[in-house]
Amino acid sequence: MRNERVRVIVEIALSVGLAAVLSVWKVTLPWNIAGGSISLAMLPLFVLALRRGVAAGMVAGLLYGVADYVMEPFFVHPAQVFLDYAVAFAVIGFAGIGSRSINAVAVDAPTWRTSLLVVAWTCVGAAARFAASVASGVVFFGANAPAGQPVLVYSLLYNASYLVPTFVVTAALAAGIVPALVRGVPVSAPPVING
Repeated sequence: MRNERVRVIVEIALSVGLAAVLSVWKVTLPWNIAGGSISLAMLPLFVLALRRGVAAGMVAGLLYGVADYVMEPFFVHPAQVFLDYAVAFAVIGFAGIGSRSINAVAVDAPTWRTSLLVVAWTCVGAAARFAASVASGVVFFGANAPAGQPVLVYSLLYNASYLVPTFVVTAALAAGIVPALVRGVPVSAPPVING
């Protein structure tokens, strides 16, 4: 049991470090003039959550959010920092709700079935991240909305402009990586405690 905890801690550290490195390379699309860019930083966080579950995914996401703020701080209000960095990346861990089913299916099922589960659960984590970013946009960045446009619509469009392409690329890569990783480096099943 202790060795498994050490493995999880090491995987969290590796995921956060890799996410930080991947965040350096970004693509800004022509319509993202107000900010927002596509990067693969979330990929290691999703892979970890899909392998190790919600708790490990949320811890890694939270740690990466802190690292991301340290690397590129953008401060408007303490609650905005909390929503944009801590919450937005921690909730990626919700993809880990499907970790047990992915780890169980990956052993015997065809790769396409495992990949489909990976994409579905990645969408859960992506939706949670999107919701946190939209909430931050509504509360703290409404002044950027064009005249006459509802703040919620502005926040939805702005965040979708870079998060949707990011999620598509991330889900596609995770669908290839996670099944291979689960088969090559299986996750030990938690011990069964009777009584």
